[in-house]
Amino acid sequence: MSDTTTALQGKVVAITGASSGIGEATALLLAERGATVVLAARRTDRLDTIAAGITARGGQAAVLATDVTQRADLVALVTLATEQFGRLDALVSNAGISKIGPVDEIDLDGWDAMIDVNLRGVLNGIAAALPVFRSQGHGHFVTTVSTAGIKITPTMAVYGATKNAVRTLMEGLRQESTSGGLRTTSISPGYVRTELAGSIDDPARRAEVQAGMDSFAIAPEAVARAIAFALEQPSDVEIGDLTIRPTTQG
Repeated sequence: MSDTTTALQGKVVAITGASSGIGEATALLLAERGATVVLAARRTDRLDTIAAGITARGGQAAVLATDVTQRADLVALVTLATEQFGRLDALVSNAGISKIGPVDEIDLDGWDAMIDVNLRGVLNGIAAALPVFRSQGHGHFVTTVSTAGIKITPTMAVYGATKNAVRTLMEGLRQESTSGGLRTTSISPGYVRTELAGSIDDPARRAEVQAGMDSFAIAPEAVARAIAFALEQPSDVEIGDLTIRPTTQG
């Protein structure tokens, strides 16, 4: 797509949660910089539109309906990348949901949903991609975490806990993988203009979060640039953690 050769040229990157927000912005940016992108989400109509735009501009993209809570879907995603493009250089685990509310509401269904998507979804991706990365001798896991796991706030305890669990997981995997072939990166966005508020069931809380997004949230393209920065580093450089948020966020 771009006439300028970049460090991403020829790399194959799979992205979950790619149908909107950070995932969509990341797909478009990586493709613009020469990467082949494999787009995963449940909304295939949106994925098809994004992929069509990428290919119309000379890029390469593939699409797969993917529910990250289903282990077989992640295996199918990795298989699609390797069979169609011959390799998988990175998996960006971006799919996530938020069910905000105080712990004493005991929203067991909401807790289970966040654990399944935010944590189990990442684990499913690792389980699917790690054997391929080991076989290739290289690979990069990039995971969208959250500043909610850094600054703990009321009503976001369980959401923040799922994100901190992923942060711990990525650091543990990093320490187990210091031979040089595997890299891990945790990206922690603050308020970003995405559809995340839509997964909040309580109307008042959803409106409150949406108001914050509308008033000072940064564009998803800002997070996409951070992801690209981590992926573009030479093979002997690992960006372990990046926090990116609005300058006005407390």
